[in-house]
Amino acid sequence: MKIAILGGDGFVGWPTALHLSDAGHDVHIIDNLSRRWIDTELGVQSLTPMDSIQERTRIWHAETGRRIHFHLIDLAGDYQLLKNWLDAHRPDAIVHFAQQRAAPYSMKSDRHKNYTVNNNVSASHNLLNAMVELELDAHLVHLGTMGVYGYSTVGAAIPEGYLPVGIETMSGETVQQEILYPANPGSIYHMTKCLDQLLFQFYAKNDGVRITDLHQGIVWGTHTPQTARHPQLINRFDYDGDYGTVLNRFLIQAAIGYPLTVHGTGGQTRAFIHIRDCVRCVEIALNNPPARGDRVEIFNQMTETHRVRDLAELVSRLTGAKIAMLPNPRKEAAENELVVNNDKFLALGLNPTRLEDGLLEEVVEVAKKFAYRVDRSRVPATAAWTREIAPRIDRDPEGTALKSVS
Repeated sequence: MKIAILGGDGFVGWPTALHLSDAGHDVHIIDNLSRRWIDTELGVQSLTPMDSIQERTRIWHAETGRRIHFHLIDLAGDYQLLKNWLDAHRPDAIVHFAQQRAAPYSMKSDRHKNYTVNNNVSASHNLLNAMVELELDAHLVHLGTMGVYGYSTVGAAIPEGYLPVGIETMSGETVQQEILYPANPGSIYHMTKCLDQLLFQFYAKNDGVRITDLHQGIVWGTHTPQTARHPQLINRFDYDGDYGTVLNRFLIQAAIGYPLTVHGTGGQTRAFIHIRDCVRCVEIALNNPPARGDRVEIFNQMTETHRVRDLAELVSRLTGAKIAMLPNPRKEAAENELVVNNDKFLALGLNPTRLEDGLLEEVVEVAKKFAYRVDRSRVPATAAWTREIAPRIDRDPEGTALKSVS
């Protein structure tokens, strides 16, 4: 297949591009490189040193003989350029990662909220609009989030996207209907993913666009078999308070002797998936497209759930790191359960990678190898969901968080 990977320079996009190219597909990356500009804005860099996208694709070609093509296009800001590219190349499938992905970043200020909404929603709608105008019957696979469901405890497993409900009619009968699982976003970022769901539902119903939406858990890990082939193919590794995912953050904190920062009680239960399984799931979705006219296909893309404090204790036992309990900057329940159905991917052949499989040590090795690149002042999470709960952290001269101050 000819596959366009939107946002293919990113944390999930890059290893997905390599994985699909390695499988023999004709891969085209479309990216505006905004994630690299955000690094500059925040004054932080990936833990792992990253070459330019041009150098990355050159190294891949030299190693494998396969070409990955790069196209500099802003999906949200240049609709006509995007439309022209789609018309000229007519891809068989489109993988959509081209959105601002960090909840803390989306809550930093009013400017960051506006940017996240404008970028994420416009990117999705511009893409859908162009596909319809061009009569492009490509399968669209979108990377969503488990966060569209929210993290409240309802006492039942979260289904894969749709919820069967009974509606009482005026005659007193009960009619069965399936609806999108009620959205319950916990940040501006998550809200944009909920809006994506409505856009997808409309375009699938109105125009027959074939769409798969992947409700993904928190990604951990760094290497895939493809990124491990050459040092310059390495994936990015975010450790900062805005973009670092919780398990990767714990591992880098342990590597530099920084206390593991657990916010609130640590009773937040989250869904997780290894980066290797991420790319496998995208490939499985691509190989199992819905038919034209079908509703949006939704997969829960996760392999296991854990409480944050349990993860901290696991990393502490593995590395000897201390744990620091800090105020929670997010507006969320202190404790929640999370039971998730992920039967579809398992039925299609996914063999999940789990924390018990020993890959934590692999991430620890990466963290230790590049620990010299860490800016300790960027480790704490500073974005607050409300002004009232914004934490202030005392630090030692090296910047280590010692205690929380109310």
